[in-house]
Amino acid sequence: MQNEAVAKPEIEMLESAHAQAWPQQKPAWGRWETIRPYAYVTPALLFFALFFFYPIGYVMYLSFHDWSLLNLEAKEWVGFANFTELFQEQDFYQVVINTGLFTVLTVALGIGLAFLLALWLNRKAKIYGIIQGTIFSPHIISLVSVSMLWMWMMDPQYGLLNAVLEALGLPAYTWLSDTKSALLSLVLVSVWKVVGYNTIVFIAGLQSIPRDIYEAAELDRSSRIKTLYKITVPMLSPTIFFLLVINTISSFQVFDTIAIMTQGGPVSSTNMLVYYIYEQGMDFFNGGIASAASVILLGLVGLLTLVHFAFMSRRVHYR
Repeated sequence: MQNEAVAKPEIEMLESAHAQAWPQQKPAWGRWETIRPYAYVTPALLFFALFFFYPIGYVMYLSFHDWSLLNLEAKEWVGFANFTELFQEQDFYQVVINTGLFTVLTVALGIGLAFLLALWLNRKAKIYGIIQGTIFSPHIISLVSVSMLWMWMMDPQYGLLNAVLEALGLPAYTWLSDTKSALLSLVLVSVWKVVGYNTIVFIAGLQSIPRDIYEAAELDRSSRIKTLYKITVPMLSPTIFFLLVINTISSFQVFDTIAIMTQGGPVSSTNMLVYYIYEQGMDFFNGGIASAASVILLGLVGLLTLVHFAFMSRRVHYR
């Protein structure tokens, strides 16, 4: 019995050493459970790598070369010369200012008007549902069709808008032919296009706010303005943050409206970054400058998105 008691720990030590030297292999189903999450995300990663990361990296590579669409094989390394040339051009600064002004006006008016419309339309009557569908319809219409429609409406001689102004005894307005009004006219078209979508998103946010919060405010005899400022706006902060980011990015990418209605004129008063990139690459065949402007556009959009997250994340309340 003593020998057996002494041998038992030795046997256990030998078995442990054998298990460490020859670890048991996991069954097939166990290995699949380990790699299954990676297998699920691999197609999405490949898609992003092929259609997002590779084009971004390649346009950065092209921005350091002098090349043209007329001869794609001839690429000459020029370093930061394309960026230097851009920052020395007065027209490029005007393009950046136009883009910034257009973005600020479109985002502010689009979100502000949508918020007011959502407060008015957040009711259960059928007429309000019909109005919601009506104001949302411009969002699903092609921007090319919208631009052509508004270009006809803003025609100085035969346009509907000037006809209405003349019927009211007001002077006709030079919508797209004046440097002072052309950019504002594009802002009007963009706001008309986006305000319906923003309104529907705001209505969804309003309907997600618990009713008992408003009932408690009524018991405390809170005024409508105070309830709006203290309850509605803070509870809608995630919706406002979402619309602010989405509208800012889309405003920086405006192209169709400019290409159809103004072609960047008059006197570059409506020329913006995306159309400027198209113009440099397709009209002037200056691929290096177009690539450098694309990198700057990417940097501006990324910087603004980070700024939004930095300053708004602390003010966003997720209950």
